[in-house]
Amino acid sequence: MPEVALVDWLRDAPDAMTCARRTPESTKGSDMDGTSPELVLTGGTVHTPSGPAQADVAARDGRIVGVGSYPDAVRRIDCTGLDILPGVIDSQVHFREPGLEHKEDLETGSRAAVMGGVTAVFEMPNTNPNTDTADRIADKLKRAHHRMYCDHAFYVGATADNAEELRELERIPGTAGVKIFMGASTGSLLVAEDAELARVLASGSRRVAIHAEDEFRMNERKDLRVDDDPSSHPVWRDDESAMLATTRILRLARQARRPIHILHITTPAELELISRHRDIASCEVTPQHLTLAAEEAYPRIGTYAQMNPPIRSAEHREGLWHWLRQGVPDVIGSDHAPHTREEKARPYPQSPSGMPGVQTLLPLMLDHVAKGRMTLDRLIDMTSAGVQRIFGLVGKGRIATGYDADFTVVDRKGSFTVTEDWNESRCGWTPFAGMELEGRVVGTIVRGRSAMWEGQLADAANGEPLRFAAAL
Repeated sequence: MPEVALVDWLRDAPDAMTCARRTPESTKGSDMDGTSPELVLTGGTVHTPSGPAQADVAARDGRIVGVGSYPDAVRRIDCTGLDILPGVIDSQVHFREPGLEHKEDLETGSRAAVMGGVTAVFEMPNTNPNTDTADRIADKLKRAHHRMYCDHAFYVGATADNAEELRELERIPGTAGVKIFMGASTGSLLVAEDAELARVLASGSRRVAIHAEDEFRMNERKDLRVDDDPSSHPVWRDDESAMLATTRILRLARQARRPIHILHITTPAELELISRHRDIASCEVTPQHLTLAAEEAYPRIGTYAQMNPPIRSAEHREGLWHWLRQGVPDVIGSDHAPHTREEKARPYPQSPSGMPGVQTLLPLMLDHVAKGRMTLDRLIDMTSAGVQRIFGLVGKGRIATGYDADFTVVDRKGSFTVTEDWNESRCGWTPFAGMELEGRVVGTIVRGRSAMWEGQLADAANGEPLRFAAAL
């Protein structure tokens, strides 16, 4: 679909606020009087940019109208004893549609998202076909319309063929920006050569997301893979594979004067390097790499622990936590990348890399907060305000008047055990099954509407495309 037609479609799309859904709210009146809030969350601890406050937060027409005392409202939710966080944003998910719907699709992936407290996602382009043209971006937006429970944006994949078109593609409404795979991809989405990377970086101005593993080194080291031994995965895809790619892309980004965002960092050395290039680079860590360690994960769950870049040693994990406490990683993304049980059960290295994670992102990180590994303020910044700041999201990322009424409501004192039955992803499994976590997601509210409350999904999906300042 041409860009103009896509803009028209977005403008003419039905208003999500008119769609029915199940709500947990008690109703005080059936009609709006034009001044009372439509929704008030009361009794909870509201986490605002000024800090936590015991206050009501009120919303009307999908936006926050104030934080304070609001005795009158059409609907009220009692949040006594709960924390009201800004809506969590997961800036890296793979929902597999189109072409790979046997693993996941936009609806099932978004169901998992809101079940885990995630109000918005950035979805990746390695689908079938790849998301690398205006028509394919438009197709995804149409597929998502009122099938996705959370708000959403879609990355466009960089290729050697579309490099010169990226400056236009990245400005299409609903597009999260450009994604480069330096390694761990196949076909046209693999952009491994410096010359091609430079062409991509020269086309456009928005921050580019990077999968930084060095394809050339990994090809040279394939013989280090051991049949039926997934613990050899991080031996093959070693630290140097990551460091080489990160060093190269930082150099090329500086030459192009183009901001970049390096995804799923796994080595402390990369974070130390990125700390010296903060003017040009932001970066992400995942809950998987902050939680799992090779010494335990591969013997316990085998290929179900296989992902790219790999789960590395406990020493690596502790190094990531060190740099997180230094403030270097900007965001936490799940890299939700599900495969079926049948696919993951293949003997290594025929088994595919990737695991589900969007539903467990916040519960895992709340447990880390409970155990004193990070503060709740730091978690909020890495899952909401930090994403807004880095990517220029409009109306998202904080509880403040005028912003979208996106809230993630949690019980920090509650605990639960992760089960595969709880998992909404089509793949039907999670590497964290059996873990008891402190901190429980109670509700997910997207633009003033309850997408999930106490484990019950809304009757209808009301997700809408995200807006970015660079694409207005």
